[in-house]
Amino acid sequence: MVELYTDGASTGDPGWAGAGIFIKRDGKVERHKIPLGLCDTHEAEFLAVLKALELVQAHQSELISLRSDSQTVVHAIEKEYIHKEKYKLLLQQILELAKDYPLFFVKWIPRKENRADGLAREAIRMNDRGEK
Repeated sequence: MVELYTDGASTGDPGWAGAGIFIKRDGKVERHKIPLGLCDTHEAEFLAVLKALELVQAHQSELISLRSDSQTVVHAIEKEYIHKEKYKLLLQQILELAKDYPLFFVKWIPRKENRADGLAREAIRMNDRGEK
């Protein structure tokens, strides 16, 4: 089983954004901080899930347990639908990757339980803002 904790954060709408990904697999832990440039919070949340699934794609696993504190993302994955056109392509890409796993579960968790929360905030600071 692979446990994925994902979080996306943004400083505005849009603003500088980052993705945090915490992966637990076979007793080992990976932490990833990915700067995302300028985007809104929901886009950052979807991108965090997409990047997490891309990171574990090479590992053969029967079971993926995805945990996120974004109700928007969790509901969109569960229903396989999102109303806003802006996020439809990201959702479609996530669903395509999820099909690779016989057992794929997504669960909403409170922010305080999300092991990726701090990683996303750190990733925001990693953006190359062109500041001198």
